[in-house]
Amino acid sequence: MALVNVTNMSVLDNPTSFSNPFQFEITFECLQELDDDLEWKVLYVGSAYDSHQDQVLDEILVGPVPVGLNKFVLQADAPRVDKLPAEEILGVTVVLVTCSYREREFVRIGYYVNNEYIPEEPTEDPELAQKNFDPSRHLGRVQRQILADKPRVTKFPIPWGDATVENTEPMIDQSQSLLKDLPLQEGTPSTAATMEMDE
Repeated sequence: MALVNVTNMSVLDNPTSFSNPFQFEITFECLQELDDDLEWKVLYVGSAYDSHQDQVLDEILVGPVPVGLNKFVLQADAPRVDKLPAEEILGVTVVLVTCSYREREFVRIGYYVNNEYIPEEPTEDPELAQKNFDPSRHLGRVQRQILADKPRVTKFPIPWGDATVENTEPMIDQSQSLLKDLPLQEGTPSTAATMEMDE
């Protein structure tokens, strides 16, 4: 049984400019006193074809964790554009929020992210504007929208105590499973900013 369960996550400041920080308000329940801190991480998938393009936007330790409900805001800087393939800055990608205990990941929450270039002139042809997009000149016109109502939650069994327990469930590369379908259309609005984790 997991000793920590994420019960709710809200995406703040969404939609927003591409260069603004990611902000997630996380509520989780701790069922028992923990000996060590929890490690939270935000990962941005830079390319659907090359995992080496992924960027860890932030890693923080949270602790000591009191028993009961806990809430905090996890903020991470936007990805470094100079480390992203220019042709994949726009369009759909994935951001992951993970939590680990004693270096063992036990929950991963993935969101689709849509980065859309908003032309300066409303009459400008959108397709032509996307084609002529230059990150060095037009990044300020890129809007980032997280599809907050379409999360993918993956949980992994881990040992919480001193005894070593084998992980009987294979680790799933959730970023790849998210990118596999991409049923999303660019510009699809997302009105819901909160998801309930308990099922």
